[in-house]
Amino acid sequence: MSKAPLMPMATAVWLVENTSLTFKQIAEFCKLHEVEIQGIADGEVAKGIVGYNPIISGQLTNEEIELSTKDNARPLNIIDEEVEVRNSENKIKKYVPLSKRQDKPDSALWLLKNHSLLKDSQIARLVGITKNSVSAIRNKSYWNYNSLNAKDPVAMGLFSQKDLLSAIEKAERRILKEKKDKDKLNLNK
Repeated sequence: MSKAPLMPMATAVWLVENTSLTFKQIAEFCKLHEVEIQGIADGEVAKGIVGYNPIISGQLTNEEIELSTKDNARPLNIIDEEVEVRNSENKIKKYVPLSKRQDKPDSALWLLKNHSLLKDSQIARLVGITKNSVSAIRNKSYWNYNSLNAKDPVAMGLFSQKDLLSAIEKAERRILKEKKDKDKLNLNK
């Protein structure tokens, strides 16, 4: 089974507007029903959807479109290249919608309850709120403390499980070092 293109409806809109392919060819390529393609051509379906050029995105070539235009029985074949997805270590602060902003203090509360060995600064960095807010939540003096519900930040997608585990490991190393330093001080007394 062949893959569907990225944004199939927008791709179908572009193909209807910019090629002379049959509805059946476009429908098969975009994994849509032929009636939907007819509706796009009639202007009844996909109103307001901007066409997405599959040539620019590397899913089709001009030659592929020309070959299928000349032979109505020939299906369009998607270029199936493996796309390398990189996870850049350089985190870019992303915009958090208003509806999700309450999730940050809820997540901080969850981390304080479930991973109390994390420093306030670590929690603030993970969740993306201020250290003062984390301290206020810890002290139960946060302005909206009674409305907070502890929620798992990894499940909500605020950060990855890998980020959480590395923060916990760092906190455990810190605690171990502090214990060693304390033991060393007691031996010297």
